Amino acid sequence: MAIQQVDDEGNIWFMSMKDSHKNDEISTDPFTHLLFQAGAHSGFVNIYGISEISRDQAKIDELWSPFIKTWFQGGKGDPDITLIKVIPSEGYYWDTKHGTAVAFLKMAASVITGKTMDDSVEGTLEVD
Repeated sequence: MAIQQVDDEGNIWFMSMKDSHKNDEISTDPFTHLLFQAGAHSGFVNIYGISEISRDQAKIDELWSPFIKTWFQGGKGDPDITLIKVIPSEGYYWDTKHGTAVAFLKMAASVITGKTMDDSVEGTLEVD
């Protein structure tokens, strides 16, 4: 699934089919865990939250783009479109400080010298 929007309150919006497995899972248990990765070896974000499913046509209209018609052939008025709104409760990120090439060189140097050469940044995301 692709993020359609992160709104001003930090909520994360997705579109899905009303009869999707994802909607079934959320209906049973709204607790959500999202994982994002920027590159093959770096840039990770881990978000926990609660999901809600809605059929808010004004929000669908706001988020609609012609590309989305690939999945929703009926256009933005397709009755099978639903929105998933993830309300984050906590998050964590980690990445390399200097990019993957420097991180790799530091790991190699660490193996050779036997000394730890940490090149990571990490922290908690503030969720209000």
